[in-house]
Amino acid sequence: MLNEFYSVFLVAGQTVLKIVPITLAMGLVFAVLTHWSACNPGQVWWRKREIVTDVLYWFLIPLLARFVRIGLMVTGAAYIYGIHTGDQLMAFFDDGFGPLARLPLWAQAITFLVVSDFLLYWFHRLYHGAAMWKYHAIHHSSTEVDWISAARFHPVNILFGTVLVDAALLLAGISPNVMLWVGPFTTASSAFVHANLNWTLGPFKYVLAGPIFHRWHHTSPDRGGNMNFAGTFPIWDILFGTWYMPEGELPDAYGVDDEHFPESFGAQMLYPFRQ
Repeated sequence: MLNEFYSVFLVAGQTVLKIVPITLAMGLVFAVLTHWSACNPGQVWWRKREIVTDVLYWFLIPLLARFVRIGLMVTGAAYIYGIHTGDQLMAFFDDGFGPLARLPLWAQAITFLVVSDFLLYWFHRLYHGAAMWKYHAIHHSSTEVDWISAARFHPVNILFGTVLVDAALLLAGISPNVMLWVGPFTTASSAFVHANLNWTLGPFKYVLAGPIFHRWHHTSPDRGGNMNFAGTFPIWDILFGTWYMPEGELPDAYGVDDEHFPESFGAQMLYPFRQ
């Protein structure tokens, strides 16, 4: 039992140690970029009213996601493939398996990014529906959207979304080694699209999601709040009629239509269950 607890704390410590330098680097980079290219001038990320709440999300949600992702993969391997021992699991997942694992690692990474983004586009639209909005509202609750808002997700939202899709693709045979590439990219991309920057990306706005594209998504539903669901590739919004980027206009108001929405981390965890 002690060995299991030690392993858990070791994984948790390793995860936190990886997050710290990434956080410091992003904080510095986006502070400089925002100084010159702010979408909404006067909003400095470290002076956010809910900065403590966002920092808690930034560290705790990736930690929770990592443990649940591992749990789903172990459970899936046991029930789908009949694999139960630690050595069998290591051999099974080490370099992937099946046809997908025979692709070059870069091709697996691209496959992972494209397929996961397509699936998450539809999960995102699902969470904007009446039944699931109470979980996703936490992500939209910040009135000062910035890069550190990227991790503000209720555990139900992140687990029945990103984590579930990740585990499914890895259980389909893609090598976990792609996460060495995909993980940093998705973290940086998510922070980038939430950053307080006035970047439209010009002609590349149809290829990659940028700050203005996603900041419209954080506005009220009668503006762009029910548009721009793609996390990385706006092609899904273009194909399915949810693209929104008005020319010559910048988003300027964010949040949810609930003046009593809680600001603290703990109260936001309980919010969906009180609705």
